[in-house]
This record gives sequence, structure tokens and C-alpha cells, in this order.
Amino acid sequence: MTRGLVLAFCLCAAVTLAQGRPAFEVASIRPSADQVTQVSAGARVTGSQVRIVAMSVKDYVGVAYRIRASQISGPEWLAQQRFDITATLPENVSPDQVPEMFQSLLADRFAMKVHRETKEFPVYALTIAKTGLKVKELPPDPAPDPNAKPQAFEVAATGSGNGVDVNLGGGSSFSLGNNRLEAKKITMTALADLLSRFVDRPVVDMTSLKGRYDVTLEIAPEDYTPMMIRSAVNAGISLPSQALRMLEGASPDPLSAPLRQVGLALESRRAPLDVVVVDSALRTPTEN
Repeated sequence: MTRGLVLAFCLCAAVTLAQGRPAFEVASIRPSADQVTQVSAGARVTGSQVRIVAMSVKDYVGVAYRIRASQISGPEWLAQQRFDITATLPENVSPDQVPEMFQSLLADRFAMKVHRETKEFPVYALTIAKTGLKVKELPPDPAPDPNAKPQAFEVAATGSGNGVDVNLGGGSSFSLGNNRLEAKKITMTALADLLSRFVDRPVVDMTSLKGRYDVTLEIAPEDYTPMMIRSAVNAGISLPSQALRMLEGASPDPLSAPLRQVGLALESRRAPLDVVVVDSALRTPTEN
């Protein structure tokens, strides 16, 4: 259940591109020790060192191309095989370019070939409800001290059948447990991405809100377990047939009522979205 982790890692990266695609100075790729559905994943960038644990190949594609898992097309094993990666940034290369370095790493070590397409998808538009927004924008963070020593950037995610907790870094986080989804210090764009994991189509932010908010959604008990199952399915985790059958009678829209309580709404629409298609890749990366 690492979708939130991918989002968090992507959020830390600017969209600027270097001349040519940068690459890590060195990188080690090892199969993760935990390859089952209960996963603890994390990412840490400290100085020139990048350390990521228990992310699937599909997650790494999402980081590399700054795209949701639902917009990645490829073989099923991409979401099932998890790897730990330790890498060193080259001198004078910004951590903002880490996604492009992952593009190089996937191409080099997994012989991955991809292409981009644009397709029209059914989506949910996240909008402000007619009753008006009922959560207040948080005050902005103080400006960073330009003379301060750079701090480590760290995100982490844990997930099991009991719930999921994701630290997005910088005081931003979200958790799902005990029939409640709670997001702290989150942008509406990030909230839309997080909601996407619990429903049957991508959620696109169309609120035009730029600040950060604390948002708590009370989930109906009968919707909670199906939402957890759908989250696992959207993350590419294989589940037994009896678990999947629980989706057959589940509400297709478990979030609209909770969102209305905070002044937000989901509207069914169609929208063009970018898609990354994995044409070919090695299941086992080449040697370190």
C-alpha cells in the first residue's frame, strides 16, 4: 500500500528537466525482504544519499514519470515485485532531478522501454460543494533560513489489513483506520491523489485551492472494508477471491457523503490524462 509514498516522493520534486537525463552516480537494487501484502515502505534523501525501501517496480515508474499508478499500463508483475534501492546523487546535481535519475535507472538496470499516450478517462472531479468549503486554510510555513543546513527529506508508509499510515514529509500526513480518513496539512491536489486509491477511477483536483488543509472524513462502517480492499486492488496487490467478492455489493461512491461534511464534492466527468505504457522490462534487474 505505497501509493501515498509515491505521491509524497513525487511532491518533493520540481518539474524542471536537466539538459539530457541525469543518472545516479551508483545504485544498488535488492529484492525487498517483505514481499507480502503487509508492507512498510519508506524513502529518505540525506545529502547525496537516496534510500528507498519496499516499493514495487510500478511505484518506481510512478516516481520516475510523476504519474499515478492508475495511469501506468504494463504487465501485472510490475505491481507485485518490490525492491530496495540505495543510490548516490552525482556532485552538483539537485535532488529535484531524482525522478529523471529513476528514469535512467529503470532503463539501465531493468532494460525498461516506455512510451507516453494521452487517453480520455472517466474521472471524479474534486470540487467545492454548493454549501461552500467547511475547512480552513492553514497558515503558510515560515520562510526557510537560507543559511540553515539542509535537512533530510523523509517519507514513510505502512499498511496492513487494519489500515494505512503515510508520512508525506514536512508535517503532511494521512491515515486510514477505525472508519476514519484523516489528512493533515495537505494540498487539494494531494488529497485528490489520495482519494483515487479508494475509488474506481482517478480523482482530479478542480477546486483551484492552493493552500494546505486538515481534512477528516468519517467513513460509514459498511464502506470501510471495501475501501481497504479497493485500495489494495488499485495498488496492484493480489487478493483472494473471497475478498474481491466484497466489492460486488459495495457502494461505488463511498466518499461523496463524507466529503460533503467538509464542503467538498466529487463529480463524474471525463478528462484526458497522460499514460505511461511499459512496453518491455526485465523482471530481474541486472547486477549491481
